Amino acid sequence: MPNELASRLEPLVADAVTAAGFDLDALDVQQAGRRKLVKVVVDGEEGVELDQVAEISRAVSAVLDDHEHLIAGAYTLEVTSPGVDRPLTKPRHWRRAKYRLVRVTPREGAEFVGRVGNAGDNSVRMLVDGNLRELAYADVAKAVIEIEFKQPPTGELKLLDNDAYGKIGEGAGPKEESR
Repeated sequence: MPNELASRLEPLVADAVTAAGFDLDALDVQQAGRRKLVKVVVDGEEGVELDQVAEISRAVSAVLDDHEHLIAGAYTLEVTSPGVDRPLTKPRHWRRAKYRLVRVTPREGAEFVGRVGNAGDNSVRMLVDGNLRELAYADVAKAVIEIEFKQPPTGELKLLDNDAYGKIGEGAGPKEESR
């Protein structure tokens, strides 16, 4: 559960991050000795480069300085991008993971690994064991990207690219498995 200070700072920090062209993935504020540690996790459509992290850090720092009464004391600001092991919890995470292998732990049923296709607001198309299926985000307990050390098989990418039923929620096509 986010702490009260993080909840109060979140809209201010989110505005600064959004103005820089990125998404605020997480904000955490913890006491670290006599200082507070403000950790800001940001992401973008094409990821985040080091120069962009520095730019976002300056923007967030300016906002925090303007609202220093909320922090009430010294703080350390840490701006970072999410790690590859970040769970996929939002539709935008799934969109950014297109063509990646993802290990999914469903709320019910057995864990599986599949390749991400088109992602909508409420569900994602995945290629699992050669079958296209639609997976509702509400049915996912946990999903994490699997590290691959070689290029994805061309055939799998073609199946996902040629998914005639790739528009989420428009029905099922051949070789379709639903969960």
